[in-house]
Amino acid sequence: MSKTHRRVGTVSRGIRCPIIRQGDDLSTIVTESVLQAAESEGFELRDRDVIAVTESVVARSQGNYCSVSDIAEDVKKKLGGETIGVIFPILSRNRFAICLRGIAMGAKKVVLMLSYPSDEVGNELVSLDKIDEAGINPYSDVLTLEKYRELFGVNPHEFTGVDYVEYYQELIRSCGAECEIIFANQPAAILEYADHILNCDIHTRRRTKRILLSAGAKVVCSLDEIMNAPVNGSGCNELYGLLGSNKSTEDKVKLFPRDSSELVHSIQAKVLKATGRHVEVMIYGDGAFKDPQGKIWELADPVVSPFFTEGLIGTPNELKLKYLADNDFKHLSGEALREAISESIRRKDADLKGNMASQGTTPRQLTDLIGSLCDLTSGSGDKGTPVVLVQGYFDNYTND
Repeated sequence: MSKTHRRVGTVSRGIRCPIIRQGDDLSTIVTESVLQAAESEGFELRDRDVIAVTESVVARSQGNYCSVSDIAEDVKKKLGGETIGVIFPILSRNRFAICLRGIAMGAKKVVLMLSYPSDEVGNELVSLDKIDEAGINPYSDVLTLEKYRELFGVNPHEFTGVDYVEYYQELIRSCGAECEIIFANQPAAILEYADHILNCDIHTRRRTKRILLSAGAKVVCSLDEIMNAPVNGSGCNELYGLLGSNKSTEDKVKLFPRDSSELVHSIQAKVLKATGRHVEVMIYGDGAFKDPQGKIWELADPVVSPFFTEGLIGTPNELKLKYLADNDFKHLSGEALREAISESIRRKDADLKGNMASQGTTPRQLTDLIGSLCDLTSGSGDKGTPVVLVQGYFDNYTND
């Protein structure tokens, strides 16, 4: 009689939790929610399962908030309160617009420099086809607002229907600041208009700041340097400042969670005590995946996972099964093929870099891969599952 093999690999489950409020014991809530889900659905925790907690509930439990007036005070103190060049923001009502309110309240004039044809995370201001038709080189050409409108007119966002150029312009003016808008992709282009600069890009911020300082800017701050310390008793984020923040109310911003190493290790310890299982725990924000229709990457947070237990350090070390089946073992089939591939997995090197049989696997950080899976599982709306349990992620074809 042939051996029965396991039929299920990785499973990702959204775990429903109570609504989290400031001051809640998140470690206990997460642990109990996972254990109650396991009992309700009839599954058991295993060693190396991953419990992932969305960053928003962590920050909420920490009470890590600031107000737009706090942002305004910090911006004014660090950038002088006169004319400020604000460059490379993403186009987002949730992520950036409320921050822009605070920035505008801390300045007399804002020169807003937007990257084009899209922002850093893929939100389009104008299509590449229109850029080509107009004979514009986005890598070198600087456009005024008038020139932009002459060439491209009004371009509402495909998903939100918002004309972000007009939206940001009116937002700045409503805060009492003058507004001038230009379009450029070379950081130093802003220096024709201002020498006190706030660069708002996320993943390219260090390069942008270096270029601006080398080109003669007097003061350059990145978003991670705004609200990186408390203002009037507010929350803050020492590492990321306003990066990773979200709108909470019309006047309040939820910041990225602060040091949460203790939280992930506390959950790990509580699960071990309750079940005898050694799980890994991580906090996750935006995953990294591109929408094929709107061309939008997620990845608006500075990192996918700011805090995680030690077992999530590293990258996958996997063999490509179809490569083995089509090449090394093309003469085999059935149980013989299965056993040959299984033996290859059992004997694989600790580091497969350069091995042809590992081509096409994804050499990304484990936290980025798992965090992206969790972000898709939990969604950003009304699912009510701010915790995700991932089982079987570290299994392979040999695990029965």
